[in-house]
This record gives sequence, structure tokens and C-alpha cells, in this order.
Amino acid sequence: MRVISQRYPDIRIEGENYLPQPVYRHIASFLSIFKIVLIGLIVVGKDPFALFGIQAPGLWIWGQENKVYACMMVFFLSNMIENQCMSTGAFEVTFNDVPVWSKLESATSLLALAASYLTDDISKGSSVAEVYEGLH
Repeated sequence: MRVISQRYPDIRIEGENYLPQPVYRHIASFLSIFKIVLIGLIVVGKDPFALFGIQAPGLWIWGQENKVYACMMVFFLSNMIENQCMSTGAFEVTFNDVPVWSKLESATSLLALAASYLTDDISKGSSVAEVYEGLH
């Protein structure tokens, strides 16, 4: 949005996060808690599989032999999945409280240059419908 700010220094640009669907938020929350528990079990050296009478898999044994590396891998891999669950990439562009573009509705991305052209056309008096038709 730097392009728009440079062309129109008096324009106000606001941003906020769009929450993902509840199922993805719950998955991310579960992973966050599971990550802490798993790292704790690795550090303490407690075998959770023994509680269920199951032989520990090779991955768990490897994790006990390489605790620092295993904890780092659990941390970074779970954070990657959590961030993917929480990231929507959704945004909307409004001009004088008139919706111009919505990634939620169009399911396509809007380049900064295209946003700049949209702003130009609307500020010159074109309607949002005319501008939108000109994009297709």
C-alpha cells in the first residue's frame, strides 16, 4: 500500500486481522498446548507410551537421545502449522466507506499497483461498478 500512500499522502490506510474459521483456530490452539506438553515430556524424559503399555516408537527414542534438536523441531514445525492455520491472507479495500475490493469475495489477490489505479479511477468520479468492470 506504499504506492497509494506515495500518490495520496493525505489518505488514511488502516489494517486489522481477519479471524480464520473457528475449526482452524481450535486446531492452532490444540497444537499450541500439545507442543508445550510434548516439549515438556521430551525434556523430562518421561515415556508417555509406557502409560499405555505400548513400546516407544523409534522417533521417540531418537528424541530422547537428541533432546535439544527434538525440542527445536517440535517447536518450529508446530509453529509453522499453527501460523498456517491462523493465516487467512484476507483483506478488503474501501474508498470513502465504499467497498472497492474484497479478497474474501473475489478469492483473488489485488496487486498494489491495481489498488492504486482503482483509487485513481474512483477519485476521478468513476463508480465502483465501472472500475470493477474495467478490471475484467
